[in-house]
Amino acid sequence: MSKILGISAFYHDSAAALIIDGEIVAAAQEERFTRRKHDPSFPRQAIRFSLGFQNGNGPSWPLSDLDAVVFYEKPFLKFERLLETYYAFAPRGLRQFLSSIPVWVKEKLFIKKVIGDELNQLGRLDREKTKLLFSEHHLSHAASAFYPSPFGEAAILTLDGVGEWATASIAYGKGREITIQKELNFPHSLGLLYSAFTYYTGFKVNSGEYKLMGLSPYGDPDSGRVQKMMDLIYTHLLEMKEDGSLWLNHEYFDYLVGLNMVKEKKWKSLFGFPPRRPEGEITQEYCDLAMAIQLVTEEMILRMAREAKRLTGAPFLCLAGGVALNCVANGKLWKARIFDDLWIQPAAGDAGGALGAALAAYHLYFEKDRQVCHAADGMKGSLLGPDFTMQDIRSMARDHRAVYRELNEDPLLEEVVALLDQGYVVGWYQGRMEWGPRALGNRSILGDARKPEMQKRMNLKIKFREGFRPFAPSLLHEMAPVYFEEGVASPYMLMIDYVKGERRRPLPADYQTLPWLEKLHFLRSDLPAVTHLDYSARVQTVHSDSNPRYYRLIQKFKERTSCGVILNTSFNVRGEPIVCTPEDAYRCFMRTEMDYLVIRNFLFNKREQPPWEEKQTWREEYGLD
Repeated sequence: MSKILGISAFYHDSAAALIIDGEIVAAAQEERFTRRKHDPSFPRQAIRFSLGFQNGNGPSWPLSDLDAVVFYEKPFLKFERLLETYYAFAPRGLRQFLSSIPVWVKEKLFIKKVIGDELNQLGRLDREKTKLLFSEHHLSHAASAFYPSPFGEAAILTLDGVGEWATASIAYGKGREITIQKELNFPHSLGLLYSAFTYYTGFKVNSGEYKLMGLSPYGDPDSGRVQKMMDLIYTHLLEMKEDGSLWLNHEYFDYLVGLNMVKEKKWKSLFGFPPRRPEGEITQEYCDLAMAIQLVTEEMILRMAREAKRLTGAPFLCLAGGVALNCVANGKLWKARIFDDLWIQPAAGDAGGALGAALAAYHLYFEKDRQVCHAADGMKGSLLGPDFTMQDIRSMARDHRAVYRELNEDPLLEEVVALLDQGYVVGWYQGRMEWGPRALGNRSILGDARKPEMQKRMNLKIKFREGFRPFAPSLLHEMAPVYFEEGVASPYMLMIDYVKGERRRPLPADYQTLPWLEKLHFLRSDLPAVTHLDYSARVQTVHSDSNPRYYRLIQKFKERTSCGVILNTSFNVRGEPIVCTPEDAYRCFMRTEMDYLVIRNFLFNKREQPPWEEKQTWREEYGLD
């Protein structure tokens, strides 16, 4: 029995994943345990979970049983890139050099010793048996995308900010082999370009890119300003080749030698307005800029995909890397029909590198054959995190003097469906936690997608986040063609689709001239709470084999309302990771305006709970009063 542990750490979204004989057994991000969003630290708790050390999740594997521990990138190659960059631009970049090199010398440069020391705190590592391996960053991404996919042969496209040197790669996968065909290298990077615009529009780099994507539909494509901004991007910021490769003009960027992403004065002169400060007002010009860079990004991804098709001739495409989380671009890629089908790793960012590193070692280093799961994929619905027992839930409830009712499955689902139909918001906590940034029906907050007020209420009263942010529809997979134009299968909420024309509501003639915030007040479809301004939706198609209870819930909602769609958003609030434990779920429930909470078979009514002392302090911290 071959057991391999994959690790990603020390940049952002550290994680651990365990595979046994090529099967993905467990995977989780460290942030879910430490409650520090995008936690970059060594994933001690994620490793403990993955090896079965807590909460009764199957057998407990001691470290001495492992055949290999695999780190998701090669630190010496990354250090080489940093030194060459500093040398090339010296004496500029001294501040960045002085801030980053001590960290490398203390922690990252001697990563082998760091990993060994950290693992020794968790148990005894058999150095004779257990190999410590290092996979290249983009190979880890490629492996995470190809090996769990349902394809025996595929092109693989990886896109992110930067790994060691590569910022994008095209690879070819067949059987157990992956061959890199082409790479784009630092400092030219689609991911860093998108992050630069994330920074300029006032969002946080490495975590706010999805906000930029969500803001882009508020741009006005008919005003002429979006096209003018795109022309400025193509003329001054980058040169894009037919194969999707790009050259960035670093007279406008600061990430090579400075502490910011862009040279703000030059960007202000170019676009005519200053960078938006975090939490500052979002005016139309920032919406238009978001739309411009989103359209540029989509064009580059389409060109890269065509090049991948030309190089490999493969019928299918797999994607990973942080840019692969851009579900709008993924939807456009699907619609372009360059490939017969595509598959995206649910944890496409750096966390997924932990899984990819383990899989790469199994198939490439140990030369083990691959078993393709043609029916679906090898991700088990991406429900790979910790689960908790009924006793765990009762203990949590007792500690908080929480009031609940315990119901069997059928009456529980009937009651929850009735609550959703009446407009209540329900925290929904079931089974194993999701792997990746999307809540897929096990750590979710649910609402009625038909109610137009639900989108605003969810954002402002429950998630405490920007009002423009869209929500996802969860729907029975067989209903996708009924509600959406492409009817695309999207089990991991990684592609957009467009609401069918007959379900759209007409917009007023002066719609585009309205301030972006006023546009929120218009009903956009039969599913207004999950329909974005451009009639798009980030779809999750739910299958009975991967998540039977969630499927049955939506099915019963359809029986009651004739609507096979509900609103699904992640079970967390702004600035916090998705909840992991029953304790996390109850705390989040009590801090917000959620009406009901379901943990397994336990139903909690907010009105029946004892007073929550932490609520006011927490609201004051977020500036909500």
